[in-house]
Amino acid sequence: MNDLRAEKAALRRAVLARRDALPDAARTDLSRRLTATVLAQPGLAMARSVAAYLSFGSELDTAAFVAHVLGAGKRLVLPRVNREQRRLDLHFVGDLARDLVPGVWGIREPSPERCPPATLQEVDLLLAPGVAFSPGCDRLGYGGGFYDKLLAGRGAHPLVIAAAFDLQIVASLPVGPDDVPVDMVITESAHHVGSGMRPEGAT
Repeated sequence: MNDLRAEKAALRRAVLARRDALPDAARTDLSRRLTATVLAQPGLAMARSVAAYLSFGSELDTAAFVAHVLGAGKRLVLPRVNREQRRLDLHFVGDLARDLVPGVWGIREPSPERCPPATLQEVDLLLAPGVAFSPGCDRLGYGGGFYDKLLAGRGAHPLVIAAAFDLQIVASLPVGPDDVPVDMVITESAHHVGSGMRPEGAT
């Protein structure tokens, strides 16, 4: 297990260094293109409730995606870090300007006083973050295991999509028993579909 952690940590550092080195203009352009591709997915068109995340650092910029979800009249769900239980709590967010407060690592999070709680079962599509992905849709996160815990035992619902830059795709990932893959990874040059992907969600 220690070897697995060390292998993950080394790969995480390498991919983050590549992503951090991406020029701002290129990141902005790629984020715009990838957002348009994700918004064109049939699974999103059919979704009534969509879970997303608010990007930080050198991640793909999700601002346009979350704005579109609200603008399309869908229910937006965002995560809040529960430090005590080391998990993500989901909340419905109706107003990005009023409903968010500073959270862990400086990422804005839903205010529990303003935002009703949500469950994963109420979500039709989830946009997941990640540091690196394999062509088979294995996912390497930031090391906290928050999304693996959230998605554990989810079954066939919701549809889980990740949008990432080509430089975040690696041939294979070190995977442990608690690591949960995503259904699809969309990059600027490819759509990677996991083995458990449901036909109606594929492009």
